[in-house]
Amino acid sequence: MKKRKIGVMIESFRLGTEAGIRKAAEIGADGFQIFCTGLGGEMSPETMSATDRKQFREFVADQGLVISALCADYFKGFLNPDTNDDIVKKSRMAVDLAVDLGTDVITTHIGTIPEDDTDPKWDIGIGALTDLSAYAADHGVSFACETGPESGPVMKKFLDRIPTKGICVNFDPANLVMNGYDHLGAVDDLMDYIVHTHAKDGLRKKPREVPLGEGDVNFPEYLARLDAIGYDGFLTIEREVGDNPVVDIVKAVEFLRSL
Repeated sequence: MKKRKIGVMIESFRLGTEAGIRKAAEIGADGFQIFCTGLGGEMSPETMSATDRKQFREFVADQGLVISALCADYFKGFLNPDTNDDIVKKSRMAVDLAVDLGTDVITTHIGTIPEDDTDPKWDIGIGALTDLSAYAADHGVSFACETGPESGPVMKKFLDRIPTKGICVNFDPANLVMNGYDHLGAVDDLMDYIVHTHAKDGLRKKPREVPLGEGDVNFPEYLARLDAIGYDGFLTIEREVGDNPVVDIVKAVEFLRSL
């Protein structure tokens, strides 16, 4: 059985930063993803000093973990010219933070890409992400856009038009399923871009997130598709709902280890 790298989104535990990281180590995760735009600003690029960064990196290493990715989602996307300058500036700072913390992946949502590629939002988004992905690539970081709001083919077409390196994909199969898209075909569509994934499950009819293995994500086939394209990165468990997320995450680790 293939040994897969399993991560956990720290915020999913709802325990805070330090306790969440310790819990990730306790349940046998290999690494974790963490927001650098929330948690009261304690992980913010604007407020985290050089000393803070060094101490955090040492703390992570002491737990026997690595950071699979930072989440630098400012919840505005990159399709609005009125906010792009500010978001690109902040995202560049997140790239610098990623380098200091020893991770080479940053994830975010870029907004809903219209199917019509003549929509002005295409040029707006491509312009912002061209600049940002170039900056990320220059620093050895992949800027990974999360799947879900649009189909795999639409996202691929959009990303193909970005002329700079560094633009990649954080693949979330549940987001695709809950939006009615083909999550298996999207792996093939986006195979050249996938650098990080979320392990999350959801229902197609009456869309909602459910514990891993209880929804419409076909995990055996999904993982087989990832294997077929040579993906060897993290499966990072994200649990955004539920009354007892720690229990759900422990079961999710066991579920992924069994496949």
